[in-house]
Amino acid sequence: MPHTEVFSETSRYIAPPNPFENKDWRIPYDPLCRQGDIQTIAANYWPRYFNGQQYPTQSLYFDTEPSTRVLAKLNLQPGSELGQARPTVLAIHGLESCDLAPYMISAVQGALRAGFDVVRLNVRNCGGTEHLCQTLYHSGLTVDLRSVVEQLAPRPLHLLGFSMGGNIALKLAGEWGSQAPAHVRAVCGVSVPLRLDLCSRKIGLRRNLVYEVRFLRRLQNTMLRKAKALQLDDPRPILASTKNIWQFDDMVTAPAFGFRDAADYYQQSSAARFLDRIRVPILLLQAQDDPFIPFEAFDVPAFETNPWVHLVAEQHGGHVAFLSRNRPRFWAIEQAMKFFQLFEGSERADNR
Repeated sequence: MPHTEVFSETSRYIAPPNPFENKDWRIPYDPLCRQGDIQTIAANYWPRYFNGQQYPTQSLYFDTEPSTRVLAKLNLQPGSELGQARPTVLAIHGLESCDLAPYMISAVQGALRAGFDVVRLNVRNCGGTEHLCQTLYHSGLTVDLRSVVEQLAPRPLHLLGFSMGGNIALKLAGEWGSQAPAHVRAVCGVSVPLRLDLCSRKIGLRRNLVYEVRFLRRLQNTMLRKAKALQLDDPRPILASTKNIWQFDDMVTAPAFGFRDAADYYQQSSAARFLDRIRVPILLLQAQDDPFIPFEAFDVPAFETNPWVHLVAEQHGGHVAFLSRNRPRFWAIEQAMKFFQLFEGSERADNR
């Protein structure tokens, strides 16, 4: 899979001008095991420890649209205050997850160790927030993230998106184009479903039945909780007809947001079609043995033509896993932090 190794001379940063030329940011990865499913499952249950006394968690609420509010969790460095413009990692979770997902806890740990403050954003309806908005969410809904990014200014921000959260972050970066907010420094996506159609079909394979049933039940339960919270019509007759993710998106997600059908929703919401417009430093971390994401989804011309986008494609690592045989155990988190640190202290060049 081709990938870009250097930035162009029109980088919007004065220093470092070409971060991908400096290989010191790369952390060697020795996978704990070389099977994608084992990696994926093991990472989900791997114990994490977070010192909540040293780094107390605060709840933040952001109004993003009329009648829409999202919840985020904030962890600051000792002595830091919310009003300070300190470098911050803004983490976005995956499908039917929340700020308490294991990888989100690892993100907090890694970011705080690296000297960043951390904001963990719950996508609308997630983290027990079904009552805070009128609508559902989908894998390309960028309006909430866009608003939160704007409201966190002037904090220097590094966006860290996992799976669906990575698709949303990359799509937003493409929507910004050359007008990315001045305080957004870089974006890292881990196990990003760049082509939603291909990913929906892959998770629908018989080998992935356990995964698909798990996701589908969570999506259906979210609908039931939302209907109860907002006293909506009983969604069970529709939900009973959704036997897989594609059908759920065809019968529920697409009509809820004005898409013609699931195929139209996937086509318009996939980050792959936005990569060529991106003008902010991007790092993508992807395993070729990801059980959910076919590696052909990364066969995108932008990896050859857009110098702002860089792909690190490891042979093994599973989905949002990347367990390492050596420390740091959660390689993707440490690699993301090393990448983000490249841009600390840099200033925006005049020739954006």
